[in-house]
Amino acid sequence: MNIPELIKEARQGSTAAQKCLFDQFADKMLMICRRYVKMPEDAEELMLDGFYKFFKNIVAFNYQGDAALYAWLKKIMVNECLMFLRKKTVFTIVSETLADELPLQEEALNNLSAAEIVNLIIQLPVGYRTIFNLHAIEGIPHAEIAALLGITEGTSKSQLSKARTLLQKMLLQNQTDYGTRKTR
Repeated sequence: MNIPELIKEARQGSTAAQKCLFDQFADKMLMICRRYVKMPEDAEELMLDGFYKFFKNIVAFNYQGDAALYAWLKKIMVNECLMFLRKKTVFTIVSETLADELPLQEEALNNLSAAEIVNLIIQLPVGYRTIFNLHAIEGIPHAEIAALLGITEGTSKSQLSKARTLLQKMLLQNQTDYGTRKTR
């Protein structure tokens, strides 16, 4: 059954159609949640909460292609993660000075799998990780991030710079391992 048919049936309450949609998108949505929260259990719970909201509001969704569906699901998951982080986290600003960017051999990053990159992102402090995800991965502008998180635009830019620097340091620490691998 194709996605438009699954959505039509899910709107009518078909649990079989809902399960098919869940099965088709769950892994990707879980990876999105894992980028925002450190604990796998929290990520899984947030993904499930996101799917609950998706199915609860599916009647309002106007299907315009698979990309639109993916974007809507992704937005729901990111919003779930941000609400979770707002409740659980006090964003602390480590320093107002921008960190120096370190040189990085491109090979180190090119030889990493997607799961290894996500694992590095997960190791970032929560503030860095959140801003890195929102700006570098989701493409949200700093002004919007500042409004979402209740911080200044300058703080968002500073935290992104520090997140990038820390990711580079993490890569440099492991560069020998990553640099000796064959590309996948």
